[in-house]
Amino acid sequence: MAVTDEQVRDALRRVKYPGFSRDIVSFGLVKNVAVTDGSVTVQLALATNDAAVPRAIKADAESALRELSDVREAKVLIDIHAPPAGAGAAGAVATRIEGVKHVIAVASGKGGVGKSTVAANLAVALNQTEARVGLCDCDIYGPSIAMMFGSRDRPMATEENKIIPIEQYGLRLMSMGFLLDDTSPAILRGPMVTRYTQQFLRQVEWGELDYLVLDLPPGTGDIQLTIVQTVALSGAVIVTTPQEVALIDARKAATMFEKVNVPVLGLIENMSYFVSPDTGKRFDIFGSGGGEREAKRLRVPLLGQIPIDIATRESGDRGMPIVAEARESAVTAEFVRIASQLRAQLN
Repeated sequence: MAVTDEQVRDALRRVKYPGFSRDIVSFGLVKNVAVTDGSVTVQLALATNDAAVPRAIKADAESALRELSDVREAKVLIDIHAPPAGAGAAGAVATRIEGVKHVIAVASGKGGVGKSTVAANLAVALNQTEARVGLCDCDIYGPSIAMMFGSRDRPMATEENKIIPIEQYGLRLMSMGFLLDDTSPAILRGPMVTRYTQQFLRQVEWGELDYLVLDLPPGTGDIQLTIVQTVALSGAVIVTTPQEVALIDARKAATMFEKVNVPVLGLIENMSYFVSPDTGKRFDIFGSGGGEREAKRLRVPLLGQIPIDIATRESGDRGMPIVAEARESAVTAEFVRIASQLRAQLN
């Protein structure tokens, strides 16, 4: 039986773009497929200045095609051209979100480092500088922003089918947590997750914003790649803890942004230390100096060190970020200092 066009494309879906988990078909690189009497010719279009990338893709694609039964000859032709300004690694052009001056991604290489707590309090701190701020929870599977801001409101839609964000503490918010009940999981496959992410960014009526903070899910998967390839980011902030197991993954997150030409604005070391409320003694529970060493290695600023703080945890559980609830606390002062540094960099 002759091989079909769809079988060829399925085989090419096993070919990853170098350095990414995403395949060349989903990146839109496959422009034409021709099958004639057991001979398969595939035409790819690639925007890159790295000569090693097309060589790797060509070798991997031809190898994948030869594994198909009834294929006697496999040929991959690649049309290579220079990427346009602002293009991502695979040539997808990142564009601005209408009305938004700066988009800041808050990311981490692994879960459990307090990234959402940092994103929420950073957004509130930016808002307290009289900036117009939005916060988008891009973690579709594990949304937490709705709970951290204490809102159970459901988003409404305009006549133009634009989603109206929830407003709380002066911020405009969007999260899957506003659409689901507390016990309802988001059971979605990759393409649907990407679709929801794009809707949150492009179909929300954000209005005029100085800053839109994106709380990314941990890791370097499809959601992160979709965002960095399609949204013009002003920069990224990496959240980590001092311990080496977290720093290893922080490096991966930083490398991902470097590959797509998104500047890393700095590193935030969360859970940096604990000060006993009884004795005032400091305990470096997860080690010390890790964030500072990693910031030097990445050649980015260490924006701040956030301690393990009972009040910070309690305020998040109550639905009011510590920066909104306790303006005089030491943790609030650190977030305000971080926000000032980011404003200085971006402006």
